[in-house]
Amino acid sequence: MSEEPRLSRRSALKVVGGAGATVLAVGHTDAATPSFASEPPPQTSDVRRQIFSKVWHTPFVDTHEHLCDEQDRLPGGSSTGPDDWTVLLSGYLGSDLLSAGMPADAQGKLYAPGLSPNEKWKLLEPYWPAVKNTGYGQAARLSLKQLFGVDDLSAATVERAQAGYEKTRQPGFYRRVLCDQGGIESCQVNWLKSPFLESKMPTLLMQDISIVGMFVGPDLAKFGQPAGIAATELSQWHDVIGWWFNKYGRYAVAVKSQDAYRRDIDYQNIPAEQVADTFRKKAKGEPITPDDQKALEDHLFWHAVRKATENELPVKLHTGYYAGQNGMPLSRLIHNAGSACELCRTAPGTSFVFMHICYPYYEELLAVAKHWTNAFIDMCWSWIINPIAAKDFLKKYLVTAPANKILTFGGDYLYAEQVVGHALVARQGIALALSELVEEGWLDVDGALELVDPIMQDNARRIFRLEEKEQVLRNAPWL
Repeated sequence: MSEEPRLSRRSALKVVGGAGATVLAVGHTDAATPSFASEPPPQTSDVRRQIFSKVWHTPFVDTHEHLCDEQDRLPGGSSTGPDDWTVLLSGYLGSDLLSAGMPADAQGKLYAPGLSPNEKWKLLEPYWPAVKNTGYGQAARLSLKQLFGVDDLSAATVERAQAGYEKTRQPGFYRRVLCDQGGIESCQVNWLKSPFLESKMPTLLMQDISIVGMFVGPDLAKFGQPAGIAATELSQWHDVIGWWFNKYGRYAVAVKSQDAYRRDIDYQNIPAEQVADTFRKKAKGEPITPDDQKALEDHLFWHAVRKATENELPVKLHTGYYAGQNGMPLSRLIHNAGSACELCRTAPGTSFVFMHICYPYYEELLAVAKHWTNAFIDMCWSWIINPIAAKDFLKKYLVTAPANKILTFGGDYLYAEQVVGHALVARQGIALALSELVEEGWLDVDGALELVDPIMQDNARRIFRLEEKEQVLRNAPWL
């Protein structure tokens, strides 16, 4: 089993532009359903019209999601979580609702089964005005409009939102939603339930290897059991790590760690002999000191990074802002950019991809990208954390650091339907950033238009070797 080649779709989108994108979408969707970004919002100048049109009709390579496979989202599938129109409000927007004062039990009922759309609206209504204009809220509203034809949520529209959800969630909806309506060429998935997802849609849902459990803990069961190795010695744990890269390295596009949610990314290059005894104690369940735990983590981080580099896989690292609420220590996050410099210095042959613009400390990350050859920046998630800050970051980046080291979109979502609205927020920000650079005299129109393909597609294809990976994935052994 293999997937249909996607080169023809990519070429068609680039050749025929907006009208062609509409035609392609109509082939897969109801004619009454809005098609992929068929027209950008009206603009007041020719410069903006040109730039917005180019951005609107250029597919994204989406470099960061947490999506399960489509079959798990279909009726009867194994996906957990919301299974109605509130999917579009879940995750990040749920944090905004709590921050706005929604009680936790009311939020739980909003996403749980059992209540009618209007009963759920009554829970949401007092807080919706407070969150509908945040980046999270705007992305949800754009998805509702694009997918279900719902301009805004109200008692009069939630039933239509539910009907749209049920109509959408049919076989083939991932391609209809992501490609036709979201303008996404391919996604890169950091699967949260296991180190690597053997996706049935491998060239649409390309995969990272999750390395965080290789060094945090480490997670002896999740990594050791599939490898068939009960590691009691550090050298055996090295063999476990090697097994994962041997099995999946050629099929993965990168490795990913979100360990910055727990500690700074200040990993020291600790030699094996210094932590061998610590690992033995961990394997036996014996207590160790915090300093010994950090030294073990640091050693294993670098062992995993070396394996990634041997397999030519970039290393994606969370930086900056935390999802959730009531737990973010900005005093620690402020050090992420400085620690990023040390990582780049320690491993000049490794490509480090620093994610989320290190918000709110994005000026520092600009300096990292400008100075370090092996530092790359991924704007995933940033467009909905703070759309205006993300737009300003891109403006500053393009006149500060090399344009071939920036990746401009990743939805960072669990549900495909949410990606659509986020992609539209990102298109708006990219188009505004380029337009303002022209209007302020930093670029001419041709220069701005020439940047669109690299920052939306081509950089990702080169950095992650996507053409090569697509060829391998079409014949993946699990298909």
